[in-house]
Amino acid sequence: MKKTPIVMTFSGHDPCGGAGIQADIESLASLGCLAAPVITALTIQDTRDVHESTPLDADWVTAQARAVLDDMPVAAFKTGMLGSAENVQAIHGILQDYPDLPLVLDPVLATGSGTELGTSGLVEAMRSLLLPVATVLTPNSLEARALVPQADSLDDCALALLEQGAEYVLITGTHEDSPQVINTLYHEQQLLESFTWERLPHSYHGSGCTLAACTAGLLAHGLAPFQAINEAQDFTWNALRQGYRPGQGQYLPDRLFWSKDD
Repeated sequence: MKKTPIVMTFSGHDPCGGAGIQADIESLASLGCLAAPVITALTIQDTRDVHESTPLDADWVTAQARAVLDDMPVAAFKTGMLGSAENVQAIHGILQDYPDLPLVLDPVLATGSGTELGTSGLVEAMRSLLLPVATVLTPNSLEARALVPQADSLDDCALALLEQGAEYVLITGTHEDSPQVINTLYHEQQLLESFTWERLPHSYHGSGCTLAACTAGLLAHGLAPFQAINEAQDFTWNALRQGYRPGQGQYLPDRLFWSKDD
């Protein structure tokens, strides 16, 4: 039987099931991977907003990850909401022991309403410790500008992030004021490809988590980064297109859309 690739994902717990660890588990399972979820933070949130969050102690993050890594062969890593600079440092220490495994870095810094999701020093720790080891970085346009506040354009943001060590940078355009969503992929200090997607009518909770987790899952299956990034976008767009609204806020991606096709 074909082995099921294992992806270790570091992220926060979302009790409404739309984003964070829950989104990672669902996305990875949908792609035939086993998710090894390491909780980095606890949140009080619903489909409307994050009301409160607290990072776990970094020692707990390390202990969760080491227990699994000592037991199972992980094929890729993915990070989402990390919550504190101390957690970034802990994850960096773990990644140093697995330099040949791909890392998909989703730099979750704030909620859609602007509430920060981390303690002081988180952004700088992410820049200095995780960017240099990231195979694929997947910021939305707001996150890209937050990571490189001195940049004059998104192109400049991407080039600066490449200079800091990220191998591929995919900036998503859902937050931009454009008729269609344009995602731009950069590699080796240049724009590699622009991807254009129909702009869907709703606001979605967990879209960035889905994209990053799918990219990690496809890398774990052995796809090259460009192919993994391309297919992950297609999966995410279809999950959003068939999304649903279980609560009073945003829509959630249907990450099992393929199982319901006629």
